[in-house]
Amino acid sequence: MRVISGIYKRRRFDVPHTFKARPTTDFAKENLFNVLCNNYVDFEEGITALDLFAGTGSISIELVSRGCDRVISVEKDPQHLSFISQIMREVKTDKCFPIRADVFKYIEKCHEQFDFIFADPPYALKDLESIPTRIFENGLLKEDGLLVLEHGKDNHFEDDPHFIERRVYGSVNFSFFKAKVQTDE
Repeated sequence: MRVISGIYKRRRFDVPHTFKARPTTDFAKENLFNVLCNNYVDFEEGITALDLFAGTGSISIELVSRGCDRVISVEKDPQHLSFISQIMREVKTDKCFPIRADVFKYIEKCHEQFDFIFADPPYALKDLESIPTRIFENGLLKEDGLLVLEHGKDNHFEDDPHFIERRVYGSVNFSFFKAKVQTDE
């Protein structure tokens, strides 16, 4: 696993072979961040981010490397969480906060809002399709915030009122959702 850009650019971290997590491919991650940086998010503007189903921490370290002020990484597996913590200690950052929790319970109990949320659940997760709805119903995104959900080819979110686009990189699909801006009418 490597960091694509930012202050930790080209740093590599060896993911243990025993891990069940499937890290986002470097190809997909690089393309995703190109789209994000060119169209949606300025990571150097002190944004807060939430990495759900953080797995290996690949997205979390990328977010920290690119200048996020605060990244919360939510991961249920203790080995994976330990690996994420180890990476953050290695790069000596205090901007990432790994939390061991079930993502669905975390979403229900979280009282914080984020500028950017990335969710990379297991593709076979039974309730995968409910993730965007749960995030919006619980108000986890700031006004004009962005959610990116990684998923397999069989999931479709085009009918979701917050859906804005889908990007496909090989077998990796990203659906983008935007929080509605509140207007004073």
